[in-house]
Amino acid sequence: MKNLAIKENHLYNKAYRKGKSYVGRLVAVYVLRDLAASRLARANPTHEYVNRVGLSVSKKLGGAVVRNRTKRIIRAAFDTCKPRLKRGFLIVISARGASVGKKSTDVARELEIAFTSLDMFLPEDRTN
Repeated sequence: MKNLAIKENHLYNKAYRKGKSYVGRLVAVYVLRDLAASRLARANPTHEYVNRVGLSVSKKLGGAVVRNRTKRIIRAAFDTCKPRLKRGFLIVISARGASVGKKSTDVARELEIAFTSLDMFLPEDRTN
């Protein structure tokens, strides 16, 4: 399923101010429980809770080509973590200067660390 994007500026600001954060070398991650999650779940055809994701890449990092490439790499890295994440949250991922020119595996490794420290992964099934 495609990621639902955060489109409103006030939601970014709310995640920055009130959310839990992790700041790493490549990305900064902000997580906040989404108050509209139940409404979005009812509107979803599968009636599942979903995360809304927002990406933030500053103009300081480079021109439009560099920023768009960085966003594509962050999206690809997020997709590797997505199936194991808890649902019903606002997630804002902000690119930092060191992320320019990195591969998605490097960013994915840092996102794993970030989501682990923010306690965002679902508990693993240990019955096997």
